[in-house]
Amino acid sequence: MAKQNKAYKFRLYPTEEQALIIRKTFGCVRFVYNKMLGERKETYETFKADKEARKKMKYPTPANYKKEFSWLKEVDSLALANAQLNLDKAYKAFFKGNAKFPTFKSRRHKQSYTTNVVNRNIELLDGHIKLPKLKKVKVKQHRTIPAEHTIKSCTISMTASGKYYISILTEYEKQIVKKEIEKVVGLDFAMNGLFVDSEGKKANYPKFYRQMLNKLAQEQRKLSRKKKGSSNWNKQRIRVAKIQEKVANQRKNFLHHKSKEFVTYYDAVIIEDLDMKGMSQALKFGKSVADNGWGMFTSFLQYKLNEQGKQLVKIDKWFPSTKTCSKCGSVKDIKLSERTYQCSCGLKLDRDYNSAINIKKEGIRLLAIA
Repeated sequence: MAKQNKAYKFRLYPTEEQALIIRKTFGCVRFVYNKMLGERKETYETFKADKEARKKMKYPTPANYKKEFSWLKEVDSLALANAQLNLDKAYKAFFKGNAKFPTFKSRRHKQSYTTNVVNRNIELLDGHIKLPKLKKVKVKQHRTIPAEHTIKSCTISMTASGKYYISILTEYEKQIVKKEIEKVVGLDFAMNGLFVDSEGKKANYPKFYRQMLNKLAQEQRKLSRKKKGSSNWNKQRIRVAKIQEKVANQRKNFLHHKSKEFVTYYDAVIIEDLDMKGMSQALKFGKSVADNGWGMFTSFLQYKLNEQGKQLVKIDKWFPSTKTCSKCGSVKDIKLSERTYQCSCGLKLDRDYNSAINIKKEGIRLLAIA
């Protein structure tokens, strides 16, 4: 039996006193992270060329800072320890060449902290969750966590509009049996509507962001006219944040349902390994890319397929799916403005549908040789 992880996210309803401790913890975690980063940055600049000297350096821990900054004792010590672990991960990623040098966190960063289970300090109790330093906090648990799942850690976060959430990471044992692949579908990314599949069906994505664009712009203009930091400015900031959160929640809900459909009906889903950020910048389709959430959609597909022993296959982004005729296999150049693929063999198809068929064929080929 292999160990698996699954996270459950619920809305928290802390009292004013609990909310104050949560916000204080956010600040302390940010302070400790930045303090440690400052010291490591100074060491890095001093011993940039001496790798061995850097390895021998011993850095202070959050516990060391409590002597000088006694107010750090007021918050969850495990949250501070996790800030150190996060910085360690960021440093290792930098030295491996997988990420840029860590940057300081500001108040505009995501407000969150993570705590771990130690001696039953975290427990779900009939509409409440017991948390370190907070005791029992009211929680809206809209789904049940199976009894065989063990809680490992919790991440408490606050949205820009002031809503609190908790993400509960659980661990469980499950033997995932690899599914025999019978039903396969190819998906071609569509800038204007999320995707077209190899059956010719479109996602019919509602474009939540563009629907709210005028209202959002109107509220943002009102915000720009108010004095920053004032009571009215803060009220208006929350109005803007609520619109943005509504769009994000609508998108997330749609993508969850759509990904579940594919996982239910297919054993393998084939997609292209696309660089969405690069496409957004190169083709100047920022709003379209931001609106459809392709990256989130594919991550949902990945973990949902894995849970059932099914597969998400990514084909090379340079594979000429758009240029290839899905009937005869010939390749020709096609302009971005051409929405129909026509071939000398007589094929005439929507370009995205044609591409999706080619993606499916390439995926089946890769599955056969895997």
